[in-house]
Amino acid sequence: MKIIAIEEHVLPNDVKNAWNTTPGADDGTLALNRGVIEERLADIGEKRLALMDETGVDVQVLSLTTPGLSNLGDHGVDLARRTNDMLAEVVATHPSRFQALSVLPSADADAAARELQRGVEHLGCKGAILYGRVGEKSMDHPIFGPTFAVAAELGVPLLIHPQIPQSSVREAYYSGFGAPVDLALSTFGLGWHYEAGMQFVRIVLAGVFDRHPNLQVILGHWGELVIFYLERLVMLDRVSGLKHPFIHYVRNNLYLTPSGMYNEAYLRQAVDAVGVDRILFSTDYPYQYRPGNDARLFVEGPSLDDGEKLKFAHQNWEALTVGSASNSVPSSP
Repeated sequence: MKIIAIEEHVLPNDVKNAWNTTPGADDGTLALNRGVIEERLADIGEKRLALMDETGVDVQVLSLTTPGLSNLGDHGVDLARRTNDMLAEVVATHPSRFQALSVLPSADADAAARELQRGVEHLGCKGAILYGRVGEKSMDHPIFGPTFAVAAELGVPLLIHPQIPQSSVREAYYSGFGAPVDLALSTFGLGWHYEAGMQFVRIVLAGVFDRHPNLQVILGHWGELVIFYLERLVMLDRVSGLKHPFIHYVRNNLYLTPSGMYNEAYLRQAVDAVGVDRILFSTDYPYQYRPGNDARLFVEGPSLDDGEKLKFAHQNWEALTVGSASNSVPSSP
């Protein structure tokens, strides 16, 4: 059974250096990329391939780790282009083992849309990764409008990746326990997941999917808490004024992926929420990497029948990204 993992991260030196040298670019999360995590983020060669084999993953869909280029302003435009060119070269070197999601300079609305189109049509990228806000601008802000329009036109998905909450939110909700605990609580402990889930809720309420009914987005970590509160979120129908009930957008515009959270109960909840045709596999490498063939063991576990396992393992991703394959003509970067 072929397994495609769709949320697998890299950190090129050019991006790391930009985060370290551009004022305001490091949002605090660079401290999470230390030791073996830092080494694995930087490696896009034989060591990565060996760990993929060890855990049972056939294909990684590569993407830049958080916070992306959202905090780099104009500097992000050229850096996005160079990063996507580099990813395309990696994919070309190992086309049976790697695919890629474009990173976008989201602070520049038009440049982001152009880079998404270039990434898909000329580099063969399968879609793009977004990181929620640009500064204080959430994803319902008009700055994201051109990106949504191009993704819908090209028929490619957008992965909404967590970003650390803004400083005012961190101070109010995630502080007071000392620097290491504060950072952990505001990121992988909880803050990342509320933040990413709220970005999806905001674009629903802002009518993004009413304007672009075929736009598809992906949430990691089994829906960033959203699917576990659908019973309450659907009550927004009383006041939202949208064309469809909230649950319509969940079941027609949202895909879910585990991001290395190998939990059978969460898998069943995800299938109940969006259907078996809208679940995708991912390991969140290298953050959630665990030895022992655990990726394959989870896919082949007891929750799904044989046909559903194939969908989870690779067929749903291939069906979702068929538009990127038909619209793209990969060329030399």
